Amino acid sequence: MSTDTNSPKATYAAAGVSIAAGDEAVEKLKPWAGKANRPEVLGGIGGFAGLFKLKLDRWKEPVLASSTDGVGTKIAVAQAMDVHDTIGIDLVAMVVDDLVVCGAEPLFLQDYIAVGKVVPDRIAAIVKGIAEGCVQAGCALLGGETAEHPGLMADGAYDVSATGVGVVEADKLLGPERVRDGDVVIAMGSTGLHSNGYSLARHVLLDIARMPLDGHVEEFGRTLGEEMLEPTKIYAKDCMALAAEADARTFAHITGGGLVANLARVIPDGLTATLDRGTWTPAPVFALIAQRGRVEREEMEKTFNMGVGMVAVVSAEDADRALAVLTARHVPAWVLGEIGPAGEERVVLKGDHPRF
Repeated sequence: MSTDTNSPKATYAAAGVSIAAGDEAVEKLKPWAGKANRPEVLGGIGGFAGLFKLKLDRWKEPVLASSTDGVGTKIAVAQAMDVHDTIGIDLVAMVVDDLVVCGAEPLFLQDYIAVGKVVPDRIAAIVKGIAEGCVQAGCALLGGETAEHPGLMADGAYDVSATGVGVVEADKLLGPERVRDGDVVIAMGSTGLHSNGYSLARHVLLDIARMPLDGHVEEFGRTLGEEMLEPTKIYAKDCMALAAEADARTFAHITGGGLVANLARVIPDGLTATLDRGTWTPAPVFALIAQRGRVEREEMEKTFNMGVGMVAVVSAEDADRALAVLTARHVPAWVLGEIGPAGEERVVLKGDHPRF
């Protein structure tokens, strides 16, 4: 085996991984990460594992809940606009709002950021959004990982994912087994597309309609890019408040698959949820996608949230109370439908949206 002594010496940096840039990114993100904290967190950034001391005296029979998710191709819009400080809010929303469906209080979240090349300011901006999302959800950002993948990802490319953990008292677990005939279905309004269906939205608005991201759209009152980057609503604290103050049976987080598919996951055998489209008008962005792409209603409804980001099933006796709780918390909410005896489907959508 021969070695060319005149050839340059290989280094990690020459292979595309900068440890110095990674260290700089950590220093830049520390102030943001530190804002997302809880008293149960032990230690700080830099440990091999995040430590969280569960206060067992608060719980009789605690059940841990966990959820993992990402943001999907909404990241392509953030990269195209070079705006990276809101995508983290989307990430937190996708994780914690799955946790609260069963009544679990989000405790902490850990993120994973994969990049083609570490750009410290960009990493700090992403983590700023994650920390803001954690503050909104009331959970701690317990730790995370930034991995540089030269040769696997382009320099400007990145992806994010996260895992969250929550806790709920065993006798307060929410789910399909609590749902009863006569219960009321309450909708909570979304802030737009949230973080699902972006492959279709981008295909229609950017490829077919050729709309520029920086172009002003009259229906939105802002640019297309600003509309598409509107952060996903985080409902965690609102759902926890509703569960504490009203007889909530279960929740359904409306993500990929749309309203029908996600609500069906929490409707038990023997019952059907009948929903009325006439109770709300989807935001203009949904109408624009449907019109410019000639997307049929069935396709729209199984791809997008159509204006409903979270659904609560509550007892009929507590429906007014539930609406009052959400209204007091400035969450747009309305009676969407009701639970009745089993039909052909677990969830049925009837009627038409006004002005859509």
